[in-house]
Amino acid sequence: MEKYLIVGLGNPGPEYHETRHNVGWMAIDAFAKSQDAVFEDKRFGFLAQTSVRGRKLFLLKPTTFMNLSGNAVRYWLEKENIPNNNLLVIVDDKDLPLGKFRLRGKGSGGSHNGLGHIQQLIGQDYARLRIGIGSDFSRGQQVDYVLGKFSDEEKTTLSPVFDTSQEIIKSFVLAGVDITMNQFNRK
Repeated sequence: MEKYLIVGLGNPGPEYHETRHNVGWMAIDAFAKSQDAVFEDKRFGFLAQTSVRGRKLFLLKPTTFMNLSGNAVRYWLEKENIPNNNLLVIVDDKDLPLGKFRLRGKGSGGSHNGLGHIQQLIGQDYARLRIGIGSDFSRGQQVDYVLGKFSDEEKTTLSPVFDTSQEIIKSFVLAGVDITMNQFNRK
């Protein structure tokens, strides 16, 4: 059975629950719920397992804190013998407007510390789904903004993105990153 690692980046702890930086966790939670998959506290993160048409999916919410996310990703890739091209990382992106998303098959981590750490440990050749959190902050206020909680209005804007992210995960697993990019990046 072919295996996939689907990772939602975020930070552990109640103070980070539903913050903009944890949008990856929120997306992976939505997918897990749709699959009736239950997370267990495992090494370097919360892990759930499910399958989509004969493919085994490991859903991971790293508990290493954002800046050390690569430790969790590398550990689970190696432990389950999953190739990098079967890895999808879901992450927040302040450079995309709230509620927009972009799927890429590879690339740099940019200014995102979580992606940067993953890149240091496994390289750039893995898929990432960036979910826009917007950049409605003043100069010097980026940290407060990114670690701030979503307003009710922002949650309403994000809700369809979590639905779409579930479709993207399934398409990534069943059709591959190129077909999935062509289908969803146009929306």
